[in-house]
Amino acid sequence: MKFDFKKLVPHVIAVIIFLAAACLFSRPVLQGNVLSQHDVLGWKGMAQNAFEYKEKNGHFPLWNTALFSGMPNYQVAMDSKSVLPDINKLLTLGLPKPINFFFLACICFYVLCIVLRANPYVGIAGALAFAFSSYNPIIIGAGHETKMYAIAYMPALLAGILLIYYKNYLSGLCLAAWSAVMEVGVNHAQITYYLFIIVAAVSIVFAIDWVRKKEWKHLFIAFSLAAIAGGIGVAGSAVIMMPTYEYSKATMRGGKDVEIKDNKIINTKTSGLDADYAFSYSNGLAEPLTILMPNAFGGGSANPLPENSKVIEKLTDKGIPESQAAQVAAGLPAYWGGIQPSTSGPVYYGALIVLLALLSIVVVKNPLKWGLLAAAIFGIILSWGKYFEGVNLFLLNHLPLYNKFRAPSMAMVIAQFAVPVLAVIAMQSMLFGEDKVELVKKNFKKILFITGGTLAFCFIFYLLQSYTSDIDKQILAAYTDKSGSNELGKAIINGMIADRKAMFFSQLMRLTGFTALLVALLFIYSRKIISGTVVTIAIGLITLIDLFVVDGAYLTENSYKAADEIAAENFTANDADKQINNDKDVHFRVFNAGGDRFSEARTSYFHRSVGGYHPAKLRIYQDVIETYLSENPNQEVLNALDTKYILFTDQSGKQIVQPNPGAFGPCWLVKHISFADSPATELTAIGKTHLKDTAILNKNLEKTIQQPVYDSAASIKLMKYDNDAIEYSSSASSPQFAVMSEVYYPFGWNAYIDGKKTEYVKADYFMRGITVPAGNHKIEFKFEPDVYYNGRTISFAVSIILVLLLAATLFANWKKSKAKA
Repeated sequence: MKFDFKKLVPHVIAVIIFLAAACLFSRPVLQGNVLSQHDVLGWKGMAQNAFEYKEKNGHFPLWNTALFSGMPNYQVAMDSKSVLPDINKLLTLGLPKPINFFFLACICFYVLCIVLRANPYVGIAGALAFAFSSYNPIIIGAGHETKMYAIAYMPALLAGILLIYYKNYLSGLCLAAWSAVMEVGVNHAQITYYLFIIVAAVSIVFAIDWVRKKEWKHLFIAFSLAAIAGGIGVAGSAVIMMPTYEYSKATMRGGKDVEIKDNKIINTKTSGLDADYAFSYSNGLAEPLTILMPNAFGGGSANPLPENSKVIEKLTDKGIPESQAAQVAAGLPAYWGGIQPSTSGPVYYGALIVLLALLSIVVVKNPLKWGLLAAAIFGIILSWGKYFEGVNLFLLNHLPLYNKFRAPSMAMVIAQFAVPVLAVIAMQSMLFGEDKVELVKKNFKKILFITGGTLAFCFIFYLLQSYTSDIDKQILAAYTDKSGSNELGKAIINGMIADRKAMFFSQLMRLTGFTALLVALLFIYSRKIISGTVVTIAIGLITLIDLFVVDGAYLTENSYKAADEIAAENFTANDADKQINNDKDVHFRVFNAGGDRFSEARTSYFHRSVGGYHPAKLRIYQDVIETYLSENPNQEVLNALDTKYILFTDQSGKQIVQPNPGAFGPCWLVKHISFADSPATELTAIGKTHLKDTAILNKNLEKTIQQPVYDSAASIKLMKYDNDAIEYSSSASSPQFAVMSEVYYPFGWNAYIDGKKTEYVKADYFMRGITVPAGNHKIEFKFEPDVYYNGRTISFAVSIILVLLLAATLFANWKKSKAKA
């Protein structure tokens, strides 16, 4: 049997083009620079403790002591037990960031195009459009790497599912299972959830077709294999998924027992995120138009008004000097969409790609289009969040697991995936299908109607839009003088409205140009003047240039720096750090009172921090932050957290160390226990109680926890402090109650007294407490999360299954090709 290597040539060309495009867009990397990403810097800060531990002990700890006074480390950095190599690195050829992200997205989408039997040129054009959609470089620049990986793997998983639905069962199962493991394994549940919506929509369309044709056996086999692939994906990532699911129960996404209203702590009971929090970062109703017109709403929140802003003219008309008016205009945002509090940039897919996707309605017979269109529309509805509250509030309360996620605008990822696929099947039908030229000729009036109708819709919106924004009220308030006059504020708003209208019109003209170009290409093609290949190459090249121009505003050369420069700027110990690190005490914490104390991880890089940076904090710790640490820190709470040092920033920006002699230390024996009726009462009480003497416990523990018997000679001290194991020594002539300056986490931490497992409780709302019997005792706390060890075993077993499945698939395909030969 001879293998026809000529068949590989188009695919090799595709890989070369993908690599070239990724390198071209990421040129600074080739000059030795690296991305300076906010979230990655944050991760390095919070992960440093884990890496130092690993260097010393040979493995990552399961508990991280460096942020938020302690949290599970498998939410930061972890080891996994697998027979598999680093698949991400293999698929991206070990390429540096961000080249690897764009390359991976291209490859996965191209695989989907192969499954769809698209012409290679069509696949290349679609893959480039998908990979370089503006949202991708925006999130890469911010450091949302797991999100980008999850987006990149979306097409590969759908490709596997479609292979199953096309009755290529074994290959489909293999591709779907491997892709599911990669998709789930990168641990961005929200993107995976959106992918499930796409798969569900597509599956419904196929199911309707199978039912109509009475293909019951195939329906059962296909859905069974798809479910098995999904199950393998979850099981293969059990070492990540199981601990994450368990942890989520104790975070904001698991609901809450208290809330703060009008500075009062009240009891509540929720099972997910509040609507107000979940609906932050919602798209305005018209904002999805950015998929066609990227800067119609001003781009990103950081984008300033144009230099020739009408605000300058309006202010000078009010007698304000031009230089001063220009200064005011320069400080105002161009963005006027609905995403609050801010957005990094628009979601843009490429005008030609969106127009082609719309054309799929009339030129594509493949039922797949209806599933993709339905998913895209549903994603847009989800993205509206609070601006389409009736529907989205219902979905938040009834759609399974949906109340675990926030930032509805992220749902535009659904359309970001669906639209290029629709464009691909439209191009394939028009340019390489059986009818091709005749199909375009026959439907040319419909093509004109859809493209012209899209333009007309945007033009009508341009005429009817008020061009006002939520930020206008803030500007009016800021420029209202003591007499109550807001003439200057009104002048500024009028100028901004004029700017917004001009921006929208400019984008409308831009769209008109792209529309005319597409119609012209299809018209010339219908006259057989140029081939489908030429049209496809033109569309792909124009789209790539278009996206590069838009993307370049958000992932710029300034996004890159030399690696040593980034390290020097962020992770070089200053005098304050050195002063604190001279203290060789094994247990104390540092509170950074300057800046955004609960959204920075630099402190965690050098010290055990009361603050930190992580998107999923423990709920009880978040309650304490909101109540006692966010504005004017409560000294009693800081003392209970063993905060030995507080960092302040002086006017020159230099950090100053203030020792806190009142820190309680790592553990203490209380004289009294006070029982609170409810979680709200517990949280309120810790701000009014001297916690060194009195422990606050929930009333449901009153029958099991006895009051301590005072003993002036009783003592407890820390003997050993390790991330996953803590040892104390106690001595008392009567029963005592000890409080440990460690965050209470109900899963995985076990307490032992003299080697015997013992119950411990939540004390002071967010810390650990334990009854200590009379006598001399060794008290140990060990972090032994069964969920992690069980998950690791399952992942290991599934990795073996994946290898066997791949081997079986390769053998079966080899045998089939040999039989054909």
